[in-house]
Amino acid sequence: MIQKQGNWVPYELKPRNVERRFFTCEQLIQRQQRKDFLHRIVTGDEKWIFYDNPKKKYYAKLGQSLPSTSTSTPWPNIHSSKIMLCSRWDQKGLVYYKLLKPVNSITGDWYRLQLIRLSHALREKRPKYEQRHDKVILLHDNARPHVAKVVKKYLETLK
Repeated sequence: MIQKQGNWVPYELKPRNVERRFFTCEQLIQRQQRKDFLHRIVTGDEKWIFYDNPKKKYYAKLGQSLPSTSTSTPWPNIHSSKIMLCSRWDQKGLVYYKLLKPVNSITGDWYRLQLIRLSHALREKRPKYEQRHDKVILLHDNARPHVAKVVKKYLETLK
């Protein structure tokens, strides 16, 4: 959707762009039929998530039972905490995830470190990649940390 004259309208692709996308899809289907490759794709993203970690009351005295009915209602938590979830997965499921504290930020060096940890997680959880000598196809967006020089150099070393 794009905004035109204050209204959100569907984005119209030009015929040339539709043709290019269709051609790309056909090529991917043919490639999959010739040589199975979709299992090699590892993708992921970062997402801010809200969480609430309430502390439960603990009744320390022995023999004291929990109240049977509650007459009070808890206040809604209007100031939920945010934390960044960085996750990577393939067609079989989650391979690696990391929760990033709000004080930290994603940089090229941090993303490179995550790729190193992802590589170790893949060796541990998906040993068939190394047995079959398959190369992983990393699918990620072009956010600044993902295309930083240190990340590009590291990806080149992994081939």
